[in-house]
Amino acid sequence: MSQPRLKTGIWVSAQLRLCDQQTIPAVIIKRGDIDAGGVLLKINRLGTGCTVLARVFDGDGNRVWMVVAGGGAEGSKQHLEMETSSDAYIAREINIDPDLWVVEIEDRDGAYAPDGEIINS
Repeated sequence: MSQPRLKTGIWVSAQLRLCDQQTIPAVIIKRGDIDAGGVLLKINRLGTGCTVLARVFDGDGNRVWMVVAGGGAEGSKQHLEMETSSDAYIAREINIDPDLWVVEIEDRDGAYAPDGEIINS
């Protein structure tokens, strides 16, 4: 059975509030459609990796998060390259979908967990 669909703007506001409660810096990089826009989460580990997750729905209508860019490389040079490629991916997706939301979460300790399973593409 599928999960009830919450308006995207409300969901994003809730994630920002959750991050704030955990003292995890999070900002909206791009606002999308408040009712049903897609969502990309850029999880920046600040020197130890950067991952972009896309909100998708599985065959049963459940929200899952797909890794679409980045990864968990170590080292500042690799991190810089990873963040640059992640930003390029986000820019391409914004050009394709103007209703897309992009939220960046600076989570050095890996404390943030999105509301759903994370799958690899």
